[in-house]
Amino acid sequence: MSFISTIREDIATVKRSDPAAQTGFVIFLSYPGLHAKWAHTPEHWLWTHGHHSLARVLSQITRFMTGVEIHPAAELGRRLFIDHAMGVVIGETTILGDDCVLYQGVTLGGTGNETGKRHPTLGNNVTVGTGAKVLGNIHIGSNVKIGGNSVVVKDVPDNCTVVGVPGRIVRRNGCRVMEADADARCHREYLPDPGEEASALNRENIAINQRRIHELEKQVRELTEMVRKLSGE
Repeated sequence: MSFISTIREDIATVKRSDPAAQTGFVIFLSYPGLHAKWAHTPEHWLWTHGHHSLARVLSQITRFMTGVEIHPAAELGRRLFIDHAMGVVIGETTILGDDCVLYQGVTLGGTGNETGKRHPTLGNNVTVGTGAKVLGNIHIGSNVKIGGNSVVVKDVPDNCTVVGVPGRIVRRNGCRVMEADADARCHREYLPDPGEEASALNRENIAINQRRIHELEKQVRELTEMVRKLSGE
């Protein structure tokens, strides 16, 4: 895919993703996340062809100009959108799939005690919220949403929503995770048990119904008493 085609594709991505986006010309001039992504293309080429020092120097110039630090060795997928951009850090061995969205302050980094592949791998269509940290050689599945300021240090399967410090799965395949604490105790965070989740939901609904029945019984008793008084009994 030519560099011009990539620019056009990225501008179209911004138009779809950002309700504040204006014309293609304004997007071309005013989105530092795009500038950082486009600058990474020649920097990555230099890195892969052995010009490591020059690639690093250019990446630091890009960091100064855009507020985004992308290591020239990182692998970026198509249609990456870095919204607002400031403070985003993408580490050396990071791999990003297609259609990912990163908001300001996101760090895709290491834990400091790893060698080799020490940064995360993100699947396709992953959204990482403001200030979130995804750390270590972990795999984030496709169609995952990571909430703002979360800290994720473990693998996340496809089609999940993760929030908190440390990050925990609160939705899986569109359904709320009912027994997150029990899952953690049983070391089966990523092996969902639909039967147990359905049972937990049933127990919750039963408790709600019992409370409602008690309220209705109380109202019936009060109404019965009022009828007796009105009838002179």
